[in-house]
Amino acid sequence: MTPVKIMVNGLPGDMAATIAVHAMIDQRFKIIPYSLTGPEITDADCRIRNQAIRLVKPDQAEAIIGDIKTEFSPFISIDFTHPSAVNSNAQFYCRHDLPFVMGTTGGDRDRLHQSVCDSNISAVIAPNMAKQIVGFQAMMEWAAHTFPGLFDGYTLEIRESHQQGKADTSGTAKAMVGYFNRLGTPCTADQIIKERDPEKQQTILGVPENYLSGHAWHTYGLTASDNTVKFEFSHNVNGRDIYALGTLDAADYLAGKVKQGRQATVYSMIDLLKNL
Repeated sequence: MTPVKIMVNGLPGDMAATIAVHAMIDQRFKIIPYSLTGPEITDADCRIRNQAIRLVKPDQAEAIIGDIKTEFSPFISIDFTHPSAVNSNAQFYCRHDLPFVMGTTGGDRDRLHQSVCDSNISAVIAPNMAKQIVGFQAMMEWAAHTFPGLFDGYTLEIRESHQQGKADTSGTAKAMVGYFNRLGTPCTADQIIKERDPEKQQTILGVPENYLSGHAWHTYGLTASDNTVKFEFSHNVNGRDIYALGTLDAADYLAGKVKQGRQATVYSMIDLLKNL
């Protein structure tokens, strides 16, 4: 089996580094020694296990991408960078015919999808790369479609807690708002309660100290109008492994679609789950 070559962008960030570590011990993949990074990064390279990976800043990317493609194509780009870079990075991938997995949240999601649909490449785009959580979301979507208005009269409270460095509100929590709206609970994404204070996360929520720098805790509470009934759904993730493993499965899935010649198509993690 020929390994799928991947370019893990976003190093030396924690999520990108976790993906790179897992990829290096996964026989399905071979990491190419380059990573697109942010303008604020001062290091010239990043060492993952025993491999040095050159960090390419935005003002260097256009000049060097041709040489990278000549030496390593075909490869799948994996993007875990910063919400502010989502659309510009996607346009870069599309402009240079680089199929990609977008795990970064934020940005203009409609424009993100349209960029791919107007291009010669395909991509996997998802606000959450954890297969089990995506499966839970699919169950909620099914319930919303099958039982619309089930929770009419209930109030909804969504709380999410992530490491202090996560800039935006959880994309998973935002997606859940739509499902609960169809189930009858009025709520908007700007009502999501976002926690980024490590002290509160540990003392009030109970996040283990060694995971304060990398966790994703979500709780969805539904309360009847007379307060006699309460439903609560939660999924609490410590660490980043679950997302890294799902991302690598997405890269492998996308590589298969590329071999089939698929172009201008956006795939989701649901598409991947249906093909397990």
